[in-house]
Amino acid sequence: MFLPQEGQKHSPIRVIHRESGIVGLVVHRTGLRWADCGRPFDAGWVADDVPERVRAPLITQRGVLTRAQVLDAGMTDKAIVARLRTGRWQRLQRGVYATFSGEPPRAALIWAAVLRGGPDAVLSHQTAAELSGLLAKPEPLIHLTVPSGAPVDRIPGAVLHYSRRLAHARHPALEPARTRIEETVLDLGQAAGTLDRALGWIFLACGSRRTTAERIVATMALRPRMRWRADLAMALDVAGEGAHSLLEFRYVNRVERPHGLPVGTRQHPVRRGGRRQYQDVLYEAFGVVVELDGRAAHPDEFRRRDTRRDNANVAAGQVTLRYTWADVTEHPCSAAGEVAGALMRRDWPGAPRRCGRTCRLPQS
Repeated sequence: MFLPQEGQKHSPIRVIHRESGIVGLVVHRTGLRWADCGRPFDAGWVADDVPERVRAPLITQRGVLTRAQVLDAGMTDKAIVARLRTGRWQRLQRGVYATFSGEPPRAALIWAAVLRGGPDAVLSHQTAAELSGLLAKPEPLIHLTVPSGAPVDRIPGAVLHYSRRLAHARHPALEPARTRIEETVLDLGQAAGTLDRALGWIFLACGSRRTTAERIVATMALRPRMRWRADLAMALDVAGEGAHSLLEFRYVNRVERPHGLPVGTRQHPVRRGGRRQYQDVLYEAFGVVVELDGRAAHPDEFRRRDTRRDNANVAAGQVTLRYTWADVTEHPCSAAGEVAGALMRRDWPGAPRRCGRTCRLPQS
């Protein structure tokens, strides 16, 4: 529990410890202003027992400092030991300290790991994806990449990766140091257990507009060796057309292209009722919309939403066909036949073709 000094709400004071009259509760008096309690490591929070010259990195590094930073600022090893012994500081990694007590937040643990890795270390893979907003739930282990051959010992709580091209992969400005998002996407793809998982990272990054297919293509060209290069290139081509998901990609390469259907517009924007919506695939010249539903479950609220969207399409003179993951991946020929039939009834001059000897395209 943190309390400001009585009568000096905004005055920085040194930390002391005393047992309160409440059993099991330790009250810490600190230089925190009352308004800053619960907001550790914001610009308004600065430990009062560190030299002025390390206060800027202290804020940037979420309350974490290295032994080298502390010694360069004029403190001694004896002062560090004293703070660790009293519990005012805590050791997060070898030679890396949190200048506060209590449970370290995720941001402090990440900073501690990258500082322990040395000046050339960068956050990568799942941790870089977490910082970029690609992962909603952090992975417990922190992923670091260091230059190949770097003499970095094992880091508790971290997974070490090695790279010969880390200088290029490193983001030039963001802190803590991390890989560029295009590098992150490709790193995760190469570490994925399946092709679908690798492709999923591409569509997640492009669909969330955190990067573009063109940038990933340019980054991929710099890597001499890659698994699934041709498949990734095909997926990036479709992502460049506007596809936002693996299911949309599978529709293109299992339904639309192999069966000679016209090229649809991906993620076509429409405004209805003052809201902006997106149609997964629109064959605009023929008024045919294909909606792709990748959800395993289909709760009532989504079903009602889909019904409203389909009704709006009908009111606009369009017809909607809906397909699930199973429809597209297990019965692509049947789906192609249905889409082709809808297009032909709306004056498409073409005709679907068989995708191969075992094609199950319905006979017209």
